[in-house]
Amino acid sequence: MRTRQPNAALDDQRIPVRAKLAAAWTSVMFLYAYVDIIAFFKPGVVDDILVGVVWEFDVSQTLLTVFVALMAIPILMVVLSMTLPARANRVTNLVVASVQIPYATFNVVGESWTYFYGLGVALEVIVLALILRYAWTWPRTAPSAVTATSPDRDPVRAQ
Repeated sequence: MRTRQPNAALDDQRIPVRAKLAAAWTSVMFLYAYVDIIAFFKPGVVDDILVGVVWEFDVSQTLLTVFVALMAIPILMVVLSMTLPARANRVTNLVVASVQIPYATFNVVGESWTYFYGLGVALEVIVLALILRYAWTWPRTAPSAVTATSPDRDPVRAQ
């Protein structure tokens, strides 16, 4: 049995960029979804939905398809952040996070519930800024004697 050493430093392991990005996109996804879900508690929102209106738009297959497509962006970014090759991953995260920032701020425009939406949007923008930072500062590797890559991307050393 190991004894606990009260003054011993904690093992602060480095977190891979891919994991940071996936965690950040998961946070964006939850913020995005929960702000929309909590908005149902605003007076009149459910009544409008029941008569077929969301904001100023009639509820239709097109509108609901657009909603799913917009929600799919952060969901797919979780998977893409963990699976894309590094260069494509970095570029994809930079582009998509940059586009998501103005989209997120759109939700607060013309809204009377500015504290509620303002907090939600501010948190989304902070996490999106983190995504931009993680992708922008993606660590580089020094050139090595690697000459080829196998199909599963494991390095093959020159002999």
